[in-house]
Amino acid sequence: MSPRSLPGHDTRVVELRVPGLVGVTGEQLLDSVATVTVDGDAAGELVRPADRMRRPAPGPVLQALGRSLPRTLEGYLWGKMTSGGAVKATWALLFPFSLANVAHGMLPAPAGRPGRVLLGVCRALLRVVGLLLTALLITQLGVISLDLIAAQCLGGTEDCLPWVPGWLRESEQLRMAMGILPPLAVVVAMHRVSVVSWRHAGVRPSAAVRPGGECSGTPRRLAGDVLRPGPNAAILRTLHTVTSLLCVALLPLGGPFTRQDDPLAQVVWIVDLVLLVLVFVAVAALDDVAADLRRVFPRPARAVAVGVAGLLVPAAGFAGSPLGAGRAGLDSMTEGILAALVLAWLGFASLLVPLALTARRGWKDLPHRLRPWLGGWAAAPTVLLACLIGAGFGAGLAISVRELLDASALALPDSYQGITLLWGAGTIAALVLWTGFRTIALPLRRRRRGIPPIVRLLHDDHEDQKEAARAWATAILERKHMHRLVAALALFLAGIAAVLITRRIAGWEVPVELRLLDDLGVVALGVLAAGLLRVVYTAARQAGRSRHLGALADLVFFWPRRAHPIVPPSYALKVVPDLVERAQHHLAEPNTRVVLAGYSHGGLLALIAAARLTDVCPPDQVERLGLITAGTPAQWGYQRAFPSLLPTAELAELFGRLAGRWRGLCRGTDPFGGGVTTWRHQVVAGKLLGVGYTPDGDISPLAPAIRGPSSALIIGGDHWLADPVARQPDVDRRWAPGVLRHSDYLVDPEWDHAVAIAAGLARPETAAAKHDGEQTSWLSDLPRLH
Repeated sequence: MSPRSLPGHDTRVVELRVPGLVGVTGEQLLDSVATVTVDGDAAGELVRPADRMRRPAPGPVLQALGRSLPRTLEGYLWGKMTSGGAVKATWALLFPFSLANVAHGMLPAPAGRPGRVLLGVCRALLRVVGLLLTALLITQLGVISLDLIAAQCLGGTEDCLPWVPGWLRESEQLRMAMGILPPLAVVVAMHRVSVVSWRHAGVRPSAAVRPGGECSGTPRRLAGDVLRPGPNAAILRTLHTVTSLLCVALLPLGGPFTRQDDPLAQVVWIVDLVLLVLVFVAVAALDDVAADLRRVFPRPARAVAVGVAGLLVPAAGFAGSPLGAGRAGLDSMTEGILAALVLAWLGFASLLVPLALTARRGWKDLPHRLRPWLGGWAAAPTVLLACLIGAGFGAGLAISVRELLDASALALPDSYQGITLLWGAGTIAALVLWTGFRTIALPLRRRRRGIPPIVRLLHDDHEDQKEAARAWATAILERKHMHRLVAALALFLAGIAAVLITRRIAGWEVPVELRLLDDLGVVALGVLAAGLLRVVYTAARQAGRSRHLGALADLVFFWPRRAHPIVPPSYALKVVPDLVERAQHHLAEPNTRVVLAGYSHGGLLALIAAARLTDVCPPDQVERLGLITAGTPAQWGYQRAFPSLLPTAELAELFGRLAGRWRGLCRGTDPFGGGVTTWRHQVVAGKLLGVGYTPDGDISPLAPAIRGPSSALIIGGDHWLADPVARQPDVDRRWAPGVLRHSDYLVDPEWDHAVAIAAGLARPETAAAKHDGEQTSWLSDLPRLH
């Protein structure tokens, strides 16, 4: 430690808190009765506690070095980036698209030329899958508007929508326009979503931080270094918009498999198909030809391409077949896209196997609980779920529209029966898995394991031990096996899909015994579409209710637009630079120590920001930097699901750069959080042992855990908290009863102890002094009179 970083009489601590998945208010984040905004912008607000006059107030003092030290509490609220308002509420409908970007982050990154080639091919197939999902959505919307409503409902008997005037029913051109306009409006809306960025959303852009580090002089890999904008996002966005417009143009022509008799229609049809083929080739080869495309197609040229595709829409509507004549073509268009999705997924899943085996050399020496999920193959079930949800949402929306029209005679595409059967089987399989987990696996684990030894170390009361043991069993099973259950369900549905595809090709009729699956699938898809639309509607009308979508949005919108551009901008690309900039602002004061404290998913954002700070700040500032992750799924979740995002070696190096000032608060009852710096825990002779990161940046067995000031067990960088929280009758602070699991980490007295250690003002073996929570004064260094 340099002399400049030694604590002095004017030392103060800035605790910068970052919230997690569930959106919280400033008052909840800072544990204060009122807060006030002190900096930030429209999307990310920096708040502090406020007094009665709504002026920034100091936070509670921090007991360290045998005295009271002033502490400034700040919170960074980023919930507006993923929720709030009608536009952001509809972002949830883009969930299948976002899963393609999630799968892109799951891909392993092996070293060597063969691995890089396989990785490039897998990324190309992911982009193709994303483009097919866009085409599928537009086609399914066209089936609803052009076929179901314009052709069958308005062009049939007057029993369907009897209030529609007769002159509209008799006009073929007006009904054609009504059928084309809804998909066209969706294309415009999707393009508007894809061009949104924090720079163009009325938000102040943060100072750029180069991941390689300006001060280090040598580019080195950091934790979270792969989290950066896609260099080809603009070109990919143009290609998706052009594809959407070309699919809209194919709708009145009867799809790509319907030959045209009219000369004008035949010209439009051929041009449309040629452009589609070129777009798919460009998307597949984007990584290799992106530089050429940017040179050949600058922004004006891309605008012209979109305009040409847009002109094909009215041309196709003018020259298209009469409504109803191309129904079979629309059915075959839907089936063709679904078949292409199946083939693309099979190719992706097959190539992912050698890619994972190639990358295995990089993690084969790690313990099992740190290895990638499914051996690095987890991206395949994720892409499969994206395809299933994308196909299911469109089919469910069509079924819901037909039910709303109260017209069961309206015919849906034949391929939708396979989708309903698939979702019916999936519903039963999901219920069986959930029931088996809750009624068999969970009771068996509780009965076999009883009260774990670590629970006996954390709790003295027998009733608390039993209550905690039940919660520990549930959380451990969910953390260890939930991804396996989801993958098993996805692969089961893949098998069912293979059977249904074979049935469709062979022309077999659905047995009467399977009609129940068909009916159950219809109900499941209707509930999926109607329920999601209702939640979006509720979230748009009531801002407070938008957090129904919060956890889902915060997970999938974390990733940049690498495989699919029609998703909201990644909030992490703004949050992390904002945190870096704010921390640098405080570290510029030599007497200030900064602790980044992230809760839940916010811990991941704080971790990545801390990694960048250790690279861009001078050593004397790094010595005054600390990190707290509370209830963060970094180890069991992100480290295993996204091995390229948080490599074990980079995390150990970060722990060494911070010299152990990375503290992880964790509960065994928390199904979402968990240990972040230690693993392989075992109790031997009444002592908790384990393996983890060491202050010198290495990985080795750790010294036995020590008891913290609030009955917590501290081993390495992890503080295992007692849950239920032990009563502290002689401490003037808030307390909460019962098993808290993933909520309210601030209530535990160990929080302040961890802050003192992260600030470099205490050692793990030093018990935090008991404090009364009063504000500091200019006599704080004098002994108290009792």
